[in-house]
Amino acid sequence: MSGHAYTAQMRALPGSGTARPAGPGRALAAAAACLVAMAVVWAVAELVPAAHVKDAVALYHFTTLSRPGLDSVAEFLLHLLNPVLYVLWAIALIALALAEDRLWLAVAVAVVLVMAPFSAELLKPLLAHPHATVGGARIGAASWPSGHSTAATALAMCAVLVAPPRWRRAVAALGALFVLAVSLSLLVLAWHMPSDVVGGILLATLWTALALAALRVLDRPRPGAAEPARGTEPAAPRP
Repeated sequence: MSGHAYTAQMRALPGSGTARPAGPGRALAAAAACLVAMAVVWAVAELVPAAHVKDAVALYHFTTLSRPGLDSVAEFLLHLLNPVLYVLWAIALIALALAEDRLWLAVAVAVVLVMAPFSAELLKPLLAHPHATVGGARIGAASWPSGHSTAATALAMCAVLVAPPRWRRAVAALGALFVLAVSLSLLVLAWHMPSDVVGGILLATLWTALALAALRVLDRPRPGAAEPARGTEPAAPRP
């Protein structure tokens, strides 16, 4: 990782003037939380009768917002995630990481951007379940999780990882708005159930957390590495 990112992850050791990189513990805990949340969302939305119906009712309320102008904007946003454009966004993010000489980050971004949508497509037939219908909007059984919300979230989170530290908050805000806009577009156009959209967001977050945990493992000092002099900052490893 770059020196800025590495420094941001440093934590002071009690009673010493040295610091060490943040470990993978929190990222792994976040990944585990996402996995549990995914299981809960699917089980509740599909297997609990009351929640099953409420999922369909919520979709119906979103579809009532449909208007020609709004639908055109929604379709444009979803078009940005078609396979060709998605690959181009992915290549751009990977190239940006490589331009900063951050090889491991580029590898992590590539893994997230490939595995998140791929795993979404694998899960759909495995977790297919008939949906309730309210107001005429019919969603196919193999819809959980949403591939579009998975792709949008993966792109947004990888953009934050690749962004320079001074731009990270702005990129995170824009990414969150993009994910929200895509999610609403899916619901207004009745492409997915609300639970499908939530599942996709959680799946992409899971893969990002696993990638971040791997990067933090790679940032750890190697056993037997020379200790930095007191009062100096260790050299920043670059993936």
